[in-house]
Amino acid sequence: MDGLAQVLSGNRYPGRGVLWARTADGALHGGYFLTGRSAASRARELRLDGAGLTVSPTDETAHDPLRHYAAAREAGRWLVYGNGEQVAVVADRLEAGQGPGEALADLAYEPDPPIFTPRITVVADRAGELAWFGAARRSRGGRTATDLLTLAVRELAPGDAVLMTTYRSDGEQVATAEPYHETRTGAADGAQLLDEVWGALTPELRVAAAVFEPGKVTGAALRHA
Repeated sequence: MDGLAQVLSGNRYPGRGVLWARTADGALHGGYFLTGRSAASRARELRLDGAGLTVSPTDETAHDPLRHYAAAREAGRWLVYGNGEQVAVVADRLEAGQGPGEALADLAYEPDPPIFTPRITVVADRAGELAWFGAARRSRGGRTATDLLTLAVRELAPGDAVLMTTYRSDGEQVATAEPYHETRTGAADGAQLLDEVWGALTPELRVAAAVFEPGKVTGAALRHA
């Protein structure tokens, strides 16, 4: 099985990514990162607020729902994080009593032709071991309908990690990424996990990254370009 750093460094432009991992100290961690090619995509940062993590502009740019959004939120027993405004939607649904599968069920990919960026979301149970990955992806065929993938991940051993990114790129061509990667991390703790992710991203494209424990998202460790 390829290591996390190997998977990330082999994808020159992964876009945005979500990660669920257990480090060698036994702790479970969520992770989120952004990379960007355009000036607008790079003019962003991850900010801690009273509710969690927000992707915000670093300049005076007006709010853009495709680039500025709640990236991580706690919702009762749940931790929710992902790459768009669906994070707030899913968190509200969970707080209203829906289960993870139902809360993730009718999301749509982003309206950004020609690539139609997938919406990727993780719902982690703060009280247990289970996490659900949700991906809303455009069909690879001729259909414009959204294909919905829901993956339940449980019983990670120390060193296990599951990664989902929006894109796959060799630096020239950009395409929708594989649905997910099962991989391994050598990180001893959350700080080392953040170092591993940040160090594997293409330096000139990386924008921001965060690693956080369930129940402690407002204390996330952050890295910025």
